[in-house]
Amino acid sequence: MPTPSGVSAERLDLVDELHGQPVPDPYRWLEDASDDRTQKWSQQQDELFTTGSAHWPGRERIGARLGELMGAGVTGVPIWRGRRVFSMRREPGQEHSVLYVQDSPDSERRVLVDPVAIDPGGTTTLDAWQPDREGARLAYQLSEGGTEESVLRVIDVTTGELLDGPIDRARYSPVSWIPGGLPAPGTPQERVPAFFYVRRLPAGQVPAGEEQYHRRIWLHRLGSDPSTDVRVFGDGHDPRTYFGVGLSRDGRWLIVSAAVGTAPRNDVWIADLTAPGGHETPQFTPIATGLDAQFGAHVGRDGRLYVFTDLDAPRGRLAVTDPSTPSPANWRDLIPQHEESVLQDYTVLDGEQLIDNPLLLARWTRHAVSEVTVHDLDSGSRYPGPSGSVELPGIGTVGGLVARPEGGHECWFTYTDHVTPPHVYRLDGLTGKVELFAAPPGSIQGAEVPKVITRQIEYPSADGTIVRMFVTSRADLLSEAGEPLSPRPTILYGYGGFGVPMTPGYSATILAWAEAGGVYAVAGLRGGSEEGEDWHRAGMLGHKQNVFDDFHAAAEHLISQQWTSPGRLAISGGSNGGLLVGAALTQRPELYRAVVCSAPLLDMIRYEKFGLGATWNVEYGSADDAEQFGQLLAYSPYHRVKEGVNYPATLFTVFDGDTRVDPLHARKLCAALQHANSGEHPILIRREKDVGHGARSLSRTITLSTDTMTFLAAQTGLEL
Repeated sequence: MPTPSGVSAERLDLVDELHGQPVPDPYRWLEDASDDRTQKWSQQQDELFTTGSAHWPGRERIGARLGELMGAGVTGVPIWRGRRVFSMRREPGQEHSVLYVQDSPDSERRVLVDPVAIDPGGTTTLDAWQPDREGARLAYQLSEGGTEESVLRVIDVTTGELLDGPIDRARYSPVSWIPGGLPAPGTPQERVPAFFYVRRLPAGQVPAGEEQYHRRIWLHRLGSDPSTDVRVFGDGHDPRTYFGVGLSRDGRWLIVSAAVGTAPRNDVWIADLTAPGGHETPQFTPIATGLDAQFGAHVGRDGRLYVFTDLDAPRGRLAVTDPSTPSPANWRDLIPQHEESVLQDYTVLDGEQLIDNPLLLARWTRHAVSEVTVHDLDSGSRYPGPSGSVELPGIGTVGGLVARPEGGHECWFTYTDHVTPPHVYRLDGLTGKVELFAAPPGSIQGAEVPKVITRQIEYPSADGTIVRMFVTSRADLLSEAGEPLSPRPTILYGYGGFGVPMTPGYSATILAWAEAGGVYAVAGLRGGSEEGEDWHRAGMLGHKQNVFDDFHAAAEHLISQQWTSPGRLAISGGSNGGLLVGAALTQRPELYRAVVCSAPLLDMIRYEKFGLGATWNVEYGSADDAEQFGQLLAYSPYHRVKEGVNYPATLFTVFDGDTRVDPLHARKLCAALQHANSGEHPILIRREKDVGHGARSLSRTITLSTDTMTFLAAQTGLEL
């Protein structure tokens, strides 16, 4: 069947037999990006996208408006090392955020790492950074072309001189500096800066196809050859294991963690580095191993071991014990599980000014909205009345709770909501006062932003479970009670996986869509952690269909309550959210008018074979397992396409540098839909080079948002 566009892809008569069931795969050749047929097909799709997008009205105006709404820039929380202050900042018009340092709180900021100065093309990203305990040296990680293949370097903070590196194979590597360094080999009277970090084994030491895995924890002395680094931890673990590493403030206690892929469980160990074995052969004692729960641990300045966990507490709890007796049998709950809110984070204020009354601050989300509470550090008891709560700027999301590592009476956090760019606030533990510390360096430019309202509404899913979503609209298009006056073009966004909650956060796209008269809804589906770990597990593995049912129910609720209509309802999602909307358009094509499916997983039978797919089978399941194969095949979007169906208008967006989710998924489903579609709605794919799954430059962000927004507006009838 020829597609309306005239572009068709060769269909192979290829059928796999898996667990006794035939599984057709007619577009397997599109998995190989280097195949001449794939390249020709991709070029045809580029032309099809260029031709189609030229007819979407409002592109120039909305592109300019998105640039204005992103014009405020970004400022990050301060990271203190003595009197030095490190922070990220993007000035209006800058392509990437820049890492700055101030040598004292009153001194001028100066640039430490500017990705655009390193690469004027804007394709290099700053993935991570960590100053040492003294603030004298900085370890930072860069990657090129969106690959996230981080390369680690160390510079002198005062001079900017390169001290060490590049060290490759450092993707997703934490860095934990050793206070005061270590004795230099052969000259123990001298000390050398040193740190623990995570690095993959060399390609020649691992089986072919597993080069992305096989991480270990290493000890590195500054200036030494990385090939001589001491392997501290990690042998014998599953090749897909991710490791964490952290040191106590005094450098005595080393804590390491291990999680297989993205599993919602991990193991944690502790070692006393003053004991025999020291830094090079530390003797580890389990904190918690072999348990189906998540753990985070650190030793505080008070000498106690703090354990943040969902063990027997799916909404989270905080326990303490002595580091020498770290097992769960010895834990004492400091903050027990709350019946409704989810514990997200905590910090301690115990500086000299609070020596008689140290404070414990806890950050929670209640149905995805942030709260911060104040507790006695010793007992964990929450202070009564107003003193037990921190007054926040609004109903939104608090990020971080960053205190000085050496102790103090202050902490800093970010606040944002759907229409407010992140601002940094300072909390004084002595007075309880919250004040603005740093606003975005610019302001939202252009015409005055109309009053926009965000409501959180509830709706029942197919099995009766109550789900919540945020709905954003211009105020003048709502009744006094906040109800819609008429159905309008609407975007429904979701994610529903990996325990990632959909909390309020500033989005130029949300604001621009609402400003133009549309409705933007964000659903807190099962698979996230909006209601804790039980909520996550209710949407993973064999329960994945719950996520899609929650999404369909959100759409039906928006229609039944007159927010929108099927002809005006679009859906959008990326990565795992791309899987979500891929499943939605193949399960309920009549319910949706248009789809943006970005960097998606779509062939759920073969996803483990590409990118980082093998690390996600703890979330989705594996096609190698007969039962899980059946569950995957039941919803795999690529395998649910049926000929003769009028599918929604669909735009796939993919990134050639994506090393997490291979663009092959979008190519295969795009080809399948173009072949099967009985209607005239366009099925398009937008390719982008030299960018990957994560961070991107500002101009690329604006261009991508312009394309997706004008596509959805053209399909739903929103006038931009």
